[in-house]
Order: sequence, then structure tokens, then C-alpha cells
Amino acid sequence: MSTTPASSAPRVAVIGGGPAGLMAAEVLAGNECRVDLFDAMPSVARKFLLAGKGGMNITHADLYDRFVTRYGERREALQPILDAFGPDALREWIHRLGITTFVGSSGRVFPADMKAAPLLRAWLHRLREQGVTFHMRHRWLGWRDDGALRFETPAGELAHRTDATLLALGGGSWAKLGSDGAWVPLLQAQGVAVGPLKPANCGFDCGFDAGSWSTHFRDRFAGEPVKGIAARVGGSAGPMRRGEFVITTGGVEGGLVYALSAGLRDAIERDGTAQLELDLMPDRDPGQILAEVARPRGSRSLASHLQSRLGLKGVKTGLLREVLGAEGFADTQKLAAAIKCLPLTLVAPRPLDEAISSAGGVRFEALDERLMLRARPGTFVAGEMLDWEAPTGGYLLTACFASGRAAACGALDWLSKT
Repeated sequence: MSTTPASSAPRVAVIGGGPAGLMAAEVLAGNECRVDLFDAMPSVARKFLLAGKGGMNITHADLYDRFVTRYGERREALQPILDAFGPDALREWIHRLGITTFVGSSGRVFPADMKAAPLLRAWLHRLREQGVTFHMRHRWLGWRDDGALRFETPAGELAHRTDATLLALGGGSWAKLGSDGAWVPLLQAQGVAVGPLKPANCGFDCGFDAGSWSTHFRDRFAGEPVKGIAARVGGSAGPMRRGEFVITTGGVEGGLVYALSAGLRDAIERDGTAQLELDLMPDRDPGQILAEVARPRGSRSLASHLQSRLGLKGVKTGLLREVLGAEGFADTQKLAAAIKCLPLTLVAPRPLDEAISSAGGVRFEALDERLMLRARPGTFVAGEMLDWEAPTGGYLLTACFASGRAAACGALDWLSKT
């Protein structure tokens, strides 16, 4: 049964059909607003669907006190938003859509069938039942002088009048799916402070005196995962983080690199390069490793000796040779030290459009406590448009959902007082 609001209800435009925009639309429509949702793409939530192809990681089962630390410098701004709608609340919301979830061995939370499409279908059905009107292929162009919203459509430009506007246009990664950052100059023209969009959860190019990987290393190991290791940003005092990453044709990418990407990117911006310190054997202590490396090997090659005594082989041995060179690899002291702390020099993050997400966006200082633009009353902002970042593992999506809900609640509060 439809629950379309009465014609006298406030009209709110939600621009952007990703998780933040859809959540905002649900909250607004559920509170008797007439909601028009606009998106430049032919269908909504394209990035959400593509991200879920390999398994829809919706949130994380971390203890909450640990969960909120994943937002780094923006924890203080995001914690009230997550307090109101955190990972447990998100799972309950998914369950009310008829989708069950489970916690994987890594603590990541997935829908039972691991897919995004059934969740999205159920959600869109509920939104239509609530009376949300969808307008596809409508690219937002800003405002007219009289305050009406401007849209480019297949039928030409149109204007749309609304009582409030909620922007959830995404960041700057994966432009082909709609998150192209085209909104940045539109808001800057209104006097809104916007931090430059930068790649987050991204891969990096490696750099050596002779360039990137040697031809031999690249041809043999590109695409190979490096497992059972730990890593940290060079020069940091923090503990090593365990995980794995993948060798690319020119550098590194994958979960462990993504988790450290903010610190690596910032170090490159500050110093020109960054060091990714690798512990290739986190379960062995340095003294034990030195003793095994120094043990007489007879006629065996050093590679065979490392495999026999320490289980080191394949891409890990290849990395040691690549970074240390032939002379360093043959030096017992240097080799043993490098197994526990191998410095990999990174020279640049991969381009923004290749990144899983983006950092930068609308500064929280440009918003009031309701996520409303101070420079444009009645306009609210949510999702990746905001200036924050988080690692993969469910943290990104949780904050997108939560900020969409928070911005919608802010809009309702503002509408009630105008």
C-alpha cells in the first residue's frame, strides 16, 4: 500500500542515488515529506552494486570503541552521526528489509547471499511504496538566480523548486559510475569550503633508482598476492598491521595497502616519497631469523636456504632481492634485518579515478550541526561529499548510510522551524 505524502507536505530534493542519498530519501519520505530523488545515471546505486560484486561488505563487527577509531582525524565530527546509526543499527535496518547478515572470519559483515542486488531491490521497492519519485538522467547544474535547482536532462534543461535540498553526490572516484566530483566548483561558487578530492583506499606506484619494478620482477610477480605479512607507514610509531596486498605492474595495491593509504598519501605529499615497511615474517623474532639466515648452508643456494630454514619463497624472496639488490641480499645482517623490516619506497598514489574512495570534500566547518551548508541555508550534505575517509571493511558504507540519515534528520529539523 502506498504511503504517498499529502500535497501540502514539504517537498525535498535528494540529489544522488547512492547509499547516503537513498537513506536520506527513506527518512524524509517516512516523515511525510514529498521526496524527489535525482541522479545523473540511468539507474541508482551503480557504485554500490559494483562494489558488491565480489561480496557485499556492508559493515564491520568491531567493538564500537575500536570501530570509531577507523575515521582518523574526522572521528570527532563523525562519532555523533555513528552514535545515532552505527553498525548494529545498520544490520537491524537490513534485517527489516528481509535480508539476513553474517559476520565473516575477518569481522566483516555481509548479506547472507553475499550480493548487493537483492538488498537494493528490496530497498527500492520500499522507497517507491513510501512515495519517493525517481528522476534518472538528471545531472545537477547548480541553482538559478531565483533559487530553483537546475538539471540537465535528455529533454533539455529544467528547473525544480523545492523546500529543502539534500546533496549526496559522492566523491571523485569511479567517475563512470557517477562519482565524478563535478559538484565541487558548483559549491565553491557559493562560497563553500571544499577540500581537494584525493585518492583514498588506493594503490601506489613504487620507485627505485632505476625506476619501478625490474622487468624480471614485474614479469614474474605482477598479480601475485603477498600474504601472511604485516606493514606500517615508515617513520610512524604505530604497531604493524597484519594483512596482505598484491604486486601490480608498477607498484602495490590491496587490502593492507588500502588500510595504510591515508598515511602513505600524506607522506608523499609532504616528503615526495613514502616508505611502506614490511615485516615478511611477523610471527618470528629478529634473533631467530638472524640465526637461521646465518646458519651454514653448504652447497645450497641462498634462496633454497631461506625456503628450507624459514619457509620464505616466491614473491617474498623476490621482494627481498628487488629491494636489497644482489649485494644486500647476500649480506647476512642486512638480509635478516630486511625480513623483519623491508622498506618499500612509494612515489605516487594511483589516480583518483582508480581509487575505491576519495578523501577531501565539503569541510565540516562549512556545515552546521545538522549538516546544513552555512552558506546556503536549506541545503544539506551527506556521504562521500563530506571531508572524511575510512578504510574498506564496511567502515565506508556505514558512515555513508549514517550521514545520509543524519542529514535527513537535520533537514526535517530545519523544515519544522521555517
